[in-house]
Amino acid sequence: MKLSVIIPTYNEYSYLQDAVHSVSFADEIIVIDSYSTDGTEILAASLGCKVIQRKFDNFSCQKNHAIPYAKGEWILFMDGDERISTLLQTEILAKISHSSSYSGYKLRFPHFFLNRFLFHKADKVMRLVRNENIRFTGDVHEKLRIKKGKTAVLDHFVLHYTYKGIFHFLSKKESYAWFQAGEFHKKKKKVTYYHLAFKPFYRFFSTYILKRGFLDGTAGFAGATIDAYGVFARYAKAMLIERDLK
Repeated sequence: MKLSVIIPTYNEYSYLQDAVHSVSFADEIIVIDSYSTDGTEILAASLGCKVIQRKFDNFSCQKNHAIPYAKGEWILFMDGDERISTLLQTEILAKISHSSSYSGYKLRFPHFFLNRFLFHKADKVMRLVRNENIRFTGDVHEKLRIKKGKTAVLDHFVLHYTYKGIFHFLSKKESYAWFQAGEFHKKKKKVTYYHLAFKPFYRFFSTYILKRGFLDGTAGFAGATIDAYGVFARYAKAMLIERDLK
């Protein structure tokens, strides 16, 4: 079974080479670039990737635009700051080389923060799917929709160099919050003071206690706190948009 990899990029020059090398086991690598200014698209071409350029509007549209270019029966979606470990490579090849009723697999993503991987803060995201009737929805934290078939979670981790530091973490939370607030407004979701008070508290409790983030030490506490702030910012910005105060 052939495997295509799709990587969306914008100014990923310093990360891309390692990302591409980590998926060199794939049959083709497609880079969908948002007109980088640091030479990312030139580097991608020199690494043997198929390069497509498209002006960025949102994450879903960017990836959906690249899907028809993929020739493989399976597609792996990854970002420029992610690496597929050797163990995960072996697991991916084993899963797609055997016929099964599974249509997709979620991958585990521990966050990288304060120079360490937070293995107790690992998201499970659908990234490896059969190339059949698939589509992304949502402007930010986009979701990959599969029409039919069972899904499962792979055992091994993706190495995701998520945040360069606290300020980078905060800046990402701020930009995501505006995207998410805009989605709330488009869907006419009502934001109340309950969302501002309870939702951030529950995010901290879930990340730090239920998911055992406390086992990741100081980085786990800081990550849970910033996560909670991100939730607060999302609803606060939605309230500003709702009241035409942006």
